[in-house]
Amino acid sequence: MRTIVAKFGGTSLADAAHFRKVREIIQADPDRRFIVASAPGKRCPEDVKVTDLLLECYEKAATGEDFEVGLSAVGVRFGEIIEDLGLDFPLADEIQTLRAHLSDAPRLGYVLSRGEYLNSRLLAAYLGYTFVDPEWCVCFDEAGHLDGPMTRRTLGAALRPLQNAVIAGFYGADMAGNVHTMTRGGSDVTGSLVAAAIHASLYENWTDVSGLLAADPHIVPNPKTVKYVSYRELRTLSYMGASVLHTDAVLPVSDLDIPINIRNTDRPQDAGTTIVRKLPRGETKYPIVGVAGRKGMSVIQVEKVMVSDESGFTAIMLDILKNRQLPFEQCLTGIDTVTLVIRSDLLAPCKDELFNEIRQKLNPDYLGLTEKLSMIAVIGERDTESSDANVQVLQALAREGVPINTANQGAGKLNLLVGVPEDRYEDAIRIIYAAI
Repeated sequence: MRTIVAKFGGTSLADAAHFRKVREIIQADPDRRFIVASAPGKRCPEDVKVTDLLLECYEKAATGEDFEVGLSAVGVRFGEIIEDLGLDFPLADEIQTLRAHLSDAPRLGYVLSRGEYLNSRLLAAYLGYTFVDPEWCVCFDEAGHLDGPMTRRTLGAALRPLQNAVIAGFYGADMAGNVHTMTRGGSDVTGSLVAAAIHASLYENWTDVSGLLAADPHIVPNPKTVKYVSYRELRTLSYMGASVLHTDAVLPVSDLDIPINIRNTDRPQDAGTTIVRKLPRGETKYPIVGVAGRKGMSVIQVEKVMVSDESGFTAIMLDILKNRQLPFEQCLTGIDTVTLVIRSDLLAPCKDELFNEIRQKLNPDYLGLTEKLSMIAVIGERDTESSDANVQVLQALAREGVPINTANQGAGKLNLLVGVPEDRYEDAIRIIYAAI
């Protein structure tokens, strides 16, 4: 028997009209047995997400301010859904429970989780499904780190006896019962964990776009939808800014070879994008599947003659960063150079101290910094080594006069990473998309 896990994002469950669309989608395929729900998102561009309203409530409560305006807005959002769908739901009791928590030593994780908790309970009632609270089966340690292996065991035990269920996304709890949340977009991860726990045939991720686009539509008009993409390609694109799926959502299902299908709630007839380990037979594999990027990068360049002959030079450089808990995006080494790409917002608070330490410990011939850069990833997992796609990209940028500050293609040939000035970022994306 096929089993599909379907996760619906905040825009897909923003109001009663979308609840009805979601029910139609679920009922259209009886294999969609396990549903993961997010908190209500924006109904229009100027709207506020329920999770943001809850964050405002927590921040005011934590500083002793009046939080009732935000809490009332949360109640109104859920009240409108309940009334429009004709549900019998004790919303007043749930809001009072949240009010009592906010009034007495509120915990951030618990408060933020209430959007998913309430929306999932409403969806379960609307569908006639069992509600499963992840507080009992999505496991965190006391430090707030997700325990993946334990979660798969407990989720499997909770879900396998059920025919249908709705599971709240985004949160879980530790052994002491303290609620912890994932990073924003964490409901994607919950859906992946559920799919892995029950060995689902497919994990559908329903959102507000018809799959993964080959470029940012705010920069490139009408970019093509990618039909198939590998797990590794998707993780890289997500990390570099393609926000269609949480970066960590790939990990739980990839080892089990469970496909992920990204679909559009408002256009369920669209096939969307499918993330797989291997392409189905007969499908064409293109050298490049997409381009994505991130602004706000800085490049540190350390030069020293005969650095390649000095044992431990690069290791010392990396230890300096590690001791400062300063992550880097790339580390490029040459005969006499070490080049590091670091997020500017992380570098700024410690820049002067970091440079002083590098000078003291490494005594470089040259230590330079280039700021206001963007890193662009040109993604393609297979056949790039035998194609000239990356050469075409670099040539296209050069023809259009876009400075290339850094360029790197790793040994795995997964992607080409190019650093360009921030003020040429959009130009570079358009040029690369046209080239590929």
